[in-house]
Amino acid sequence: MKKLLLVAMLALSTSFAVTASSEHISSSPENAELYIISPQDGDVVSETFTVKFGLKGMGVAPAGIAKEHTGHHHLIIDGELPALDKPMGKNVMHFGGGQTEKTVTLAKGKHTLQLILGNHLHIPHKPAVISKKITVTVK
Repeated sequence: MKKLLLVAMLALSTSFAVTASSEHISSSPENAELYIISPQDGDVVSETFTVKFGLKGMGVAPAGIAKEHTGHHHLIIDGELPALDKPMGKNVMHFGGGQTEKTVTLAKGKHTLQLILGNHLHIPHKPAVISKKITVTVK
């Protein structure tokens, strides 16, 4: 049973490593805007704080729901944007349930936060809908 599970997991992980075909990439309207409502760029926050996501010009839909001009949030903490033509990997927090905020706990010091919207398959839209990267300081 463990061997079968391992083979299934390996097959799934390799299928996501392949570049997405054009049929898997969703379009986004040119007025789409993704942003972090709070905290604001430059804010000083406690070790545990809530990141609130904002989206204009598109709707939020859970992963797996293929509906035009919708997507779900992905949060990048202290990292770079993922490849824009593949499903987002493990270095990105996925909010496939359609969540619009997340309480996080970070170590003291400076941290960056950035959002990217993914379609029903976790693939960024074309053009990609990406927030400005902000910096917060945890005290």
